[in-house]
Amino acid sequence: MCISLRGGERIYVNGAVLRVDRKVTLELINDVTFLLESQVMQVTDATTPLRQLYFVVQLMLMSPHDVEEAKSVYRQQRSGLLAATENAEILDGLEQIEKLVESKRYYEALRRTRALFEIEQQIMTGGDLPRPVEVA
Repeated sequence: MCISLRGGERIYVNGAVLRVDRKVTLELINDVTFLLESQVMQVTDATTPLRQLYFVVQLMLMSPHDVEEAKSVYRQQRSGLLAATENAEILDGLEQIEKLVESKRYYEALRRTRALFEIEQQIMTGGDLPRPVEVA
C-alpha cells in the first residue's frame, strides 16, 4: 500500500507518530495499523457520545500497549449509549462496532462509528433523520 503525504503532515503507524518535512510517498510493505492525520479526532472534538466512543477506539488503534485500559473505557461508553438510545440504526451500528472491536479491527470500527455521526447529530438537534437507502 502506498500513501502520499505532504510536508508537515503526520501519520500514526503502529502507535508511533511520524511527521514528514517534505512531500513523500510511503510504501507500507507488511501489515501495519495506521491513521492519517485527517482521520485523528482531537479530544476537544469528542463532544458527543458517539464521538467519545470514536476517540476511545482511536486510542486502541494508536496506543497498542494500552488497549486493555481503553477497552474498559470503551465498554462503559458503549453501555451508556445502549441505555440511552432507541434508534435502530445506532443500535445496529453499535453491534457492528462491538464485533469489529472484539476482532481487533479498530480501523473498520472507526469507519463504522463515523458513519453514525450524522444520525446522532440529527437526533441531538431534533431534525429529520436521513432515510435509509432501500436496496432493490
